[in-house]
Amino acid sequence: MTDVTSQTQTERGTDWLAGAGLRPTRQRVALAGLLVGDGRDRHVTAESLFEAAARTADKVSLATVYNTLRAFCDAGLLREITVDGSKSYFDTNMTDHPHFYWEDENRLSDAPAEQLVIAQVPHAPEGAEIASVDVVIRLRRS
Repeated sequence: MTDVTSQTQTERGTDWLAGAGLRPTRQRVALAGLLVGDGRDRHVTAESLFEAAARTADKVSLATVYNTLRAFCDAGLLREITVDGSKSYFDTNMTDHPHFYWEDENRLSDAPAEQLVIAQVPHAPEGAEIASVDVVIRLRRS
């Protein structure tokens, strides 16, 4: 495998898909490259990813973006963070960490995990297990 710094956006996207066992279709590779091609973590919405793809040679439909993001989540490549019950952000950072939601900007960013202390989580009801705990701290500029 080549050095990460010398990999192209497409190579990084293809490697990311291969690591999860996903077939590298043209659309998946294009979207994966936009998500992880520069090696940085990001938070995107389906709409923002669609707009980014529209600025490239690899055009994809909004429906394809939604379907691909779902496939990436199902494969464990992305985490979906829901804000306001209807707005979803997709995070490429799969480590456990809290988020800041900037209400005035409709933007999600990572919050420092080392500053978050959760003393106790309620027990799951009988017949259920806790799949994850998402912490979203809502902010507005003062």
